[in-house]
Amino acid sequence: MRKLWNSLSVLARRRPTSFFSKSYGTSDAPFNRCTKTHGLLIRPNKFVTTPFRNTGTLVQNPSPIPSRQRKIREKSQLDEAFESAETTEEMLRAFSDMEGVFDERELGLASLKIGLKLDHEGEDPEKALSFANRALKALDKDNTPSLPVAMCLQLLGSVSYSLKRFSDSLGYLNRANRMLGRLHGEGVVSVDDVRPVLHAVQLELANVKNAMGRREEALENLRKCLEIKEMTFEEDSGELGKVNRDLAEAYVAVLNFKEALPYCLKALEIHIKRLGQNSVEVAHDRRLLGIVYTGLEEHEKALEQNVLAQRILKNWNLNADLLRAEIDAANMMIALGRYDEAVGTLKGVVQQTEKDSETRALVLVSMAKALCNQEKFADCKRCLEVALGILDKRERISPVEVAEAYSEISMLYETMNEFETAISLLKRTLALLEKQPQEQHSEGSVSARIGWLLLLTGKVQQAIPYLESAAERLKDSFGPKHFGVGYIYNNLGAAYLELDRPQSAAQMFAVAKDIMDVSLGPHHADTIEACQNLSKAYGEMGSYVLAIEFQQQVIDAWESHGASAEDELREAHRLLEQLKKKARGASANELPMKALPLPHKSPASRDS
Repeated sequence: MRKLWNSLSVLARRRPTSFFSKSYGTSDAPFNRCTKTHGLLIRPNKFVTTPFRNTGTLVQNPSPIPSRQRKIREKSQLDEAFESAETTEEMLRAFSDMEGVFDERELGLASLKIGLKLDHEGEDPEKALSFANRALKALDKDNTPSLPVAMCLQLLGSVSYSLKRFSDSLGYLNRANRMLGRLHGEGVVSVDDVRPVLHAVQLELANVKNAMGRREEALENLRKCLEIKEMTFEEDSGELGKVNRDLAEAYVAVLNFKEALPYCLKALEIHIKRLGQNSVEVAHDRRLLGIVYTGLEEHEKALEQNVLAQRILKNWNLNADLLRAEIDAANMMIALGRYDEAVGTLKGVVQQTEKDSETRALVLVSMAKALCNQEKFADCKRCLEVALGILDKRERISPVEVAEAYSEISMLYETMNEFETAISLLKRTLALLEKQPQEQHSEGSVSARIGWLLLLTGKVQQAIPYLESAAERLKDSFGPKHFGVGYIYNNLGAAYLELDRPQSAAQMFAVAKDIMDVSLGPHHADTIEACQNLSKAYGEMGSYVLAIEFQQQVIDAWESHGASAEDELREAHRLLEQLKKKARGASANELPMKALPLPHKSPASRDS
């Protein structure tokens, strides 16, 4: 029994993913402590023949082997052959021999072992799924929670994820998660037994939710992964350093740089302590830290970390990583306004890249950014045209990376007031992202930008579907109170107001204000703008009491900014007086209107 469990432990090491390495961990403890015995797990004593007497010169023949003992010995030999198999082919041959001797329930753990092996190799997920289902059917006969059943469910979740059956995967993993919680809560299995499998389940949940675009929920699972690792390893172990960095990268992926910072700093601290200042791990930590500081707009700190990372990468001759770090450095210089220095750096980098490589395209995009900031638009466009020629050939190979580059290029055309080109590139970006379910958050952001540019160019009716789609996707990815969702609703309100639909506009502005009050605070400039827009919408509807009420909130909010907002405060007072004047001129018989309720349906379902 112990031997089979131990071999299962080795096979339980998962393939690397976008977040962490999928692994049950390095300990065999959960399998060594298993005490349940049946069928395949029985390790009988070596067969011993019946002893015989030696009487003089007579030789007594040994007693014939009973049928039951012969079967036990045969099972033992087949079990040994299966355990000694190293390749998948050897395991499958041994398993085939076992099928004629063992019953289906006894084959459960062997099926699980082969399923884990196939999933680890990743070459035949359908076959892995078949063995996983067979294992679950054998081991879950009486519907009693057990660690092997939880492992089967985790395997089914992993294989379903590989087959892009995300809903199925989520169902299996949630069931495994509940089962593990029950096993631990009832004391059926010790926490040391549960942790490795629970970590694998949490990690797979993160991967599946990320693939489904539910990135905020995925981060919660990743935090649980870190908690499990913290309970398993020593405080400054290398494993914790890696996990902290992985979690920081996950936060960077959703542009949450503030949350990423402490995890990145912790990873750097651990790696310096264990490996020294000149290790590759420290270089990766510093490069990531530079990206985090860039996101926080602390560009000097970002460049400082980047320079330190480059120094290490040069020492280790890691040229590909070094090129990426040099591109990052040039972008940091652009953010600091050091355009000539950035262009000089990029001219050196471009000479080290292959003619039609993605890296060369990225270098040219960064160079175009520097030139655009210097208002050298002709040179900027030449760089972008060459970059687009390269990227066009890479769409099938690297769709997500190409989509990101198209999005960045579109911003440069937008800066040069070439809005039609910017919109066209964003539509190409959207077409690539729509085929990548894990990029739902990016799809939402791109839809929002298309909607905004269409609004800007007067194509209001075309803008609305893009904005509505963006709102739904970003709500699914980041939750309904994310500030990005608030901005989209604010733009939707502006679109409805432009179409002379003030009631719909007021509802959208109310949603935007409600979100921004929570995510940004009532005194943030963007929250004040949403409140100002809400006042305007009620004014357009002739509901001056409500319009005046919200305009007074605008004034109170700007007053909290002090001298820095004198112009805004003056304009807010002017608008308030204008509303009061209109209110005095309105019919005295007009009934007061109550504030509109926030919509519970998609904006697309409303007609007015």
